[in-house]
Amino acid sequence: MPAEPEKLSAWDPIKVPVFRMLWSTWLVANTCMWMNDVAAAWLMTSMTTSPIWVALVQSASTLPVFLLGLPSGALADILDRRRYFIMTQFWVAAVATLLCVTVISGVMTPPLLLALTFANGIGLAMRWPVFSAIVPELVKRSHLPAALALNGVAMNASRIIGPLLAGALIASAGTEYVFVLNAVLSVISGLVIMRWRRNHVPSPLGRERLVSAMRVGLQFVRQSSRLRAVLLQVSLFFFHSTALLALLPLVARNMHGGDAGTFTLLLASMGIGAIVAALNLARLRQLMPRDTLVLRSTIAQSLSTAVVAFAPNIYVAVPAMLLNGAAWISCANSLSVSAQLSLPDWVRARGMSMYQMSIMGASALGAALWGQIATMTSIAVGLLVAAVSGTAAMLLAQRRIVDLSIEEDLTPSREFKVPVPHAPPGAGNVVVTIEYLIDPARSDGFHALMQESRRSRLRQGALEWELLRDIGHPGRYLEQITDESWTEHLRRFDRVTASDVTLRERKLAFHIGEEPPVVRRCVIEDLVRS
Repeated sequence: MPAEPEKLSAWDPIKVPVFRMLWSTWLVANTCMWMNDVAAAWLMTSMTTSPIWVALVQSASTLPVFLLGLPSGALADILDRRRYFIMTQFWVAAVATLLCVTVISGVMTPPLLLALTFANGIGLAMRWPVFSAIVPELVKRSHLPAALALNGVAMNASRIIGPLLAGALIASAGTEYVFVLNAVLSVISGLVIMRWRRNHVPSPLGRERLVSAMRVGLQFVRQSSRLRAVLLQVSLFFFHSTALLALLPLVARNMHGGDAGTFTLLLASMGIGAIVAALNLARLRQLMPRDTLVLRSTIAQSLSTAVVAFAPNIYVAVPAMLLNGAAWISCANSLSVSAQLSLPDWVRARGMSMYQMSIMGASALGAALWGQIATMTSIAVGLLVAAVSGTAAMLLAQRRIVDLSIEEDLTPSREFKVPVPHAPPGAGNVVVTIEYLIDPARSDGFHALMQESRRSRLRQGALEWELLRDIGHPGRYLEQITDESWTEHLRRFDRVTASDVTLRERKLAFHIGEEPPVVRRCVIEDLVRS
């Protein structure tokens, strides 16, 4: 009898003790982030009423992730992830303490607030990729969507708790006490992470060099059509959806009786909507394909943004913010799962850092643009333009995107035998050639397959790839791959997946020689001219 499908619950990952501990820490860390953002945005409105200055708080918070995402992702892939995670958390704690002291001393100015918000964003930029890479280590693959949804719950629960705490402290004691609590909680979170015991296994080939690791990460994304499609969609979604978050403090102020409590209520409503949707995402994924869910979520987010733009009071705005939060998490989670399933573990932090770079770069640019449009016209017009163009852009993008439902098997494989050189290979580039003999009548199919081979080799980190045809023998081809060094050539064997093994079998099916394809490995000699 066939095995019954595993029954999955939205809460299954919480049963894993390590995930539960780190998830709780992530909840507190994000609560601190929202407390800081709310207090900073509200503090800015007390120093200036210019929409562009208020919107730039959002840009200062998100821009560091765009600028530093790739190096932080590379570091998270090549260093001990536990130690790196601890370091990033204490960076955030140090900045929170400095911000706290600056506010209490009474020397805060709009430019200084933006600078410290930017410094806090550096910590977030370094912290997010390593946590994204850790999650798949902690849960089974079948539980990954639920784990990512729970991360969304943590983010949006913090969206409620953080603003509520911040709003209560601002109203009762003052903005400076929000920064005090933020500093204390950030330090506690760092101490909790130190309790995590992770067995870091260094590569026998040694650490990758940072520049090389960044190149390989970029190369992987460039050669992964599925991941590129995800990055395009998530960039478009956050570029437009950030308009509401960036201008929400001013929307709240302009409502009848609007104050810090109004701003807090609107943010909390968005968080509640997101949590409810996150706990029902498994059902939504069963009801519709991923692309359909992304498109419908985008439409719902746009509609709710338009309603909030013209809402006269909280009775109209709060339901719209509930819908906005549900749409936001549905789209963000769907795209995050797609990104995670497109990445093998060896490049996961780098890939997810570029995913986060897309989000934050789009958010930073969008916040500045919609803030400027609101300054030139009005807040309502700025939000309406963002809503309409957001849906139009996603519709256009999905018409140009290949079906994302096709997933590669990225399970690591040791099928390929690691070569042993007869002599020390030296430090030069390594050139590998593989000779195929095929039926010339099948050359078109072979060429199409070799395009897949090119993408596979470059995703693994090869410097160059070429296909050579023997002009004296129409059916003789040489696949030529160039690696940076012998060590980097060996790293490619550690990156082979089950999909790569299947691809090799498909290539061998074209080979008609009596012997297997001949493989040669050569090192480029560095000849010193006298």
